[in-house]
Amino acid sequence: MNLQKFIIRTLLKLPDGLLVRMSGGKPLAIDGRILDARAQFLAAQGARQPSITTLDPATARSATSEGLKLLDADPRPDVEVKALAVPGPGGPLDARLYLPVNMSRPLPGIVFFHFGGCVIGDLDTCDTFCRMIAALAGCSVLNVAYRLAPEHKFPAQVDDAVAAFRWAQENAAALHMIPGRIGVGGDSAGGYLSAVIAQEARRKGFAAPALQLLIYPVTDWGWKGGSMDSCAEVYPLTREIMDWFGAHYLNAPSEAEDVRVSPMKEPDLSGLPPAIVVTSGFDPLRDQGAAYAEKLKSAGVVVAYRCEDSLPHAFTAMTGVIPAAREACERVARDIGTVLGGSA
Repeated sequence: MNLQKFIIRTLLKLPDGLLVRMSGGKPLAIDGRILDARAQFLAAQGARQPSITTLDPATARSATSEGLKLLDADPRPDVEVKALAVPGPGGPLDARLYLPVNMSRPLPGIVFFHFGGCVIGDLDTCDTFCRMIAALAGCSVLNVAYRLAPEHKFPAQVDDAVAAFRWAQENAAALHMIPGRIGVGGDSAGGYLSAVIAQEARRKGFAAPALQLLIYPVTDWGWKGGSMDSCAEVYPLTREIMDWFGAHYLNAPSEAEDVRVSPMKEPDLSGLPPAIVVTSGFDPLRDQGAAYAEKLKSAGVVVAYRCEDSLPHAFTAMTGVIPAAREACERVARDIGTVLGGSA
C-alpha cells in the first residue's frame, strides 16, 4: 500500500462527527437524505481539485484512474482472473474473465461494462467490483473495455457493447457460462449500455440477456430538473461533468433523442429482461434511474429497485474506504446471484 492510500484510509477511520467537522461543519443534506460522513469528507477534498472538465480526455483518464486506486478495496483472493480479447466491430476489445476459485462447473454469467461517461474508465475501474460479483453471486463475470470518446463517438460504444454481449452468448462454454443464463450489467455509462443491449436484443432479434443490471444508469442524456439540479454540485459527478461527457460522446446534441443514446425514449419497454436498478441518493442521475425503473415496471418487467440514499455516484469504486459502499455492492452482488441462480 502506498503512502497516500495509507493516509486516506487512516483518515477515513476517524469518527463520523470529526469527519463532518473537517468537511463543512455539518452533515450534507439534500432532498431529505444525509450523505455518508466518509463520502462527505471525500467530496470536500475533491472540491479542492480541478474538475476533469478542465482537462483533456487523456489527462482526465489518467487522473481519475490514479484517484480511484486510492479508494478501491484490495483484490479478493478467492477469484481467478484471466485476460482476454473480445472481437469488436472496430478491433479487439480488452477484457477480463473472473471465476470463483475451485469452480468445477458452468455458472450463470454476466457481461459487465464500466462507468465513465463513455469518455473515461477502463478494466481497472470496475475490477474490484467484478471480483466481488464473481465471488458473492457465484457467477462467471466478463469485464469488457469498450472504445472511448472523443476518439470514438456514438455509436461506437453501443456497437462494442452489443458485440461483446453477443460474443459471450456464442462462446458461453469457453467462458464457463450457462447458455441462457447470461446477464448484462454496468454502472453509470455501463448501466446505460446494458439498458440499450436489452432493448437492442428485442429490436434486432438476438437472444435477450437473462438480467439487466443497471447501477445509477444514464437513461436520458437530455434529462433536466430534479436531482440533476439538486445534486448538480455533488462529488464525484456534477452536472458540468455530465455536460462534458455528452459533448465528447455525441456527434450532436440532437442525438440525445435516439433510443440508443437515451433508452428512456423507447416508448415500449414490454418484454424486456428482469432488471436490478440501483441508484445513489447523492447523484444527478438518481431521478432518471428511478424513472426508468418505474417505466420498466409499468411495462410489466420484473424490477428490483433500490436507492442507496446515503451514497454518491461511483460508490462501486469506493469499497476500500466507505463501509456503506462495500455493503451496498455486496447487496448488489447477492441480488445478481438470486436472479441468475448463482451459487452464493
